[in-house]
Amino acid sequence: MTTPQWLSLATLGGMMALFLWGRFRYDVTAVIALLAAIALGVVSPKDAFSGFSDDIVVIVGSALVLSAAVQRSGLIEGLLQSLAQRIKRPQAQMLVMSAAVGVASGFIKNVGALAMLMPGAVQMARKNKASPSLYLMPMAFASLLGGLTTLIGTSPNIIVSRVREEMTGEPFGMFDYLPTGAALLVVGLLFLSVGWRLLPTDRNAAQGMAEAINISAYVIEATVTEGSPVAGLTVAEFHERNEGEIGVTGLMRGDMRGEVLPYTTIGEGDVLILSGEPDVLERIVAADRLTLAGDGKGKGDEPQRADNIGVIEAVIRSDSALIGRTARRLNMRDRLGINLIAISREGATIANKPGNTVLQAGDVIVLQGPLETMPARLSEMGALPLAERQIGLGSRKARWLPLIILACAMVAAGSGVVPAAMAFFAAASLTVITGALPADEAYKAIEWPILIMLAALIPVSESLQTTGASDLIAVVLANFAVQLPAWGAVALILVAAMAVTPFLNNAATVLVMAPIAAVFAEQLHYRPEAFLIATAIGAGCDFLTPIGHQCNTLVLGPGGYRFGDYARLGAPLSVLVVVIGTPLILWAWPL
Repeated sequence: MTTPQWLSLATLGGMMALFLWGRFRYDVTAVIALLAAIALGVVSPKDAFSGFSDDIVVIVGSALVLSAAVQRSGLIEGLLQSLAQRIKRPQAQMLVMSAAVGVASGFIKNVGALAMLMPGAVQMARKNKASPSLYLMPMAFASLLGGLTTLIGTSPNIIVSRVREEMTGEPFGMFDYLPTGAALLVVGLLFLSVGWRLLPTDRNAAQGMAEAINISAYVIEATVTEGSPVAGLTVAEFHERNEGEIGVTGLMRGDMRGEVLPYTTIGEGDVLILSGEPDVLERIVAADRLTLAGDGKGKGDEPQRADNIGVIEAVIRSDSALIGRTARRLNMRDRLGINLIAISREGATIANKPGNTVLQAGDVIVLQGPLETMPARLSEMGALPLAERQIGLGSRKARWLPLIILACAMVAAGSGVVPAAMAFFAAASLTVITGALPADEAYKAIEWPILIMLAALIPVSESLQTTGASDLIAVVLANFAVQLPAWGAVALILVAAMAVTPFLNNAATVLVMAPIAAVFAEQLHYRPEAFLIATAIGAGCDFLTPIGHQCNTLVLGPGGYRFGDYARLGAPLSVLVVVIGTPLILWAWPL
């Protein structure tokens, strides 16, 4: 072994030790590894920042922005939750929601798809008096499997595509992952349809914000727009349409206030006073094409810039100047540039418009206005901010736009008309330019620690190849695997990636293992594709711990899970992925 090879392997060993220790966050560990590689001379200073311009970083960052735009539209969420609510059995609901998350994860970031549908799953569990643990872990595992189906589904797919391009001159296409990924998703869903019995049923979700402040219902004022599906329905039919999840406590037609009776007909332009849980109200406002009071208006009724507007939840303090007054009397919209769009009061049913309701200490209010001035305004009013809420206040006309832009990017990249990095960067830019996603939200959607980690580790990974260290590791593995059949060699890489991922970030695992897997295949005189796909699948299938992937971590608290619960369902699923995945890989990518 040469000195550069020793130094490169020492850098790799030190980095893995830091990942295992967990003292530093993964992006900080990656930066330490890059600095060490530069200090030891295995990465030259001029190549140190090459990772920041790498296509991998561009595609991952762009995919995150596109995911946020699709998630913000609320379109997929509304369609899927509407479908799931037509199914009454909790186990069937779990399977439908898991399948929906799996399919969505192929087109948007899997953690984004999961976060988008989690609130609906928790609501279903509460409605059926079932534990959220029945729904959430299967959905998390399905999101991991769904991410295996396309190039942008998960970071490992993007990384192995680049390695294949370096080896053969041709990257993986957008849907080259579909045969293996879709088959594993179907197999995983079939397993979850019976394997859910392995889940604990006595877990209680961690207390959320709503429970902590005892929010039972919000009251909002919404206008029935032209073409709304509720126009022409009676109040009773409206309740039935929404499964009794919200109440109509008031109805105004022009300047007249009508009595709310079951046979009262709802017409276009009517103003409804609706009461219900926040998530339910948000969903119904979107699905029934209602317009929230004050939507998009500010001082002087001038439209406010979409990239500057947010919705914040706050509680009225006991010394607030708002107590005993109404938003209309305070002229809140014109004087402060803030809209009061919802009120919640513990133990009370509010029948007035939010703007006409006399405010009390302890009321939880939802305010819309410019985010940069909102903290100062809340302080002036004597209100304590609780949380920013993602209430869909965007233009209904723009709801399809993010999906159209995403579809165009996928077609352009899949057909090879333009490189994937250019297609997705242009698509992400268009979502901001067209207003489908405000610029501030686009920056928030980008997971900067992931991008920093990728940019820092790409030069470190390349140093393994330039020094020949990856060749040495591959030769050792090849000598061990020379007696194995072809399926045994592929399974070895698949299991190795699956075993390492719980301790490293999945992208870090692939950055280290993909070059080794490619040389390993070369040493055994096989084509590299099957081994690269095996690396990506292994790194993307961490079902054993809550810390190996963000999706698993995301459901830990809401599902009330313990560390060992993941292995109860995840261990048999991992075995299934290896047993079924190995022949699938060899079928799709012959050696």
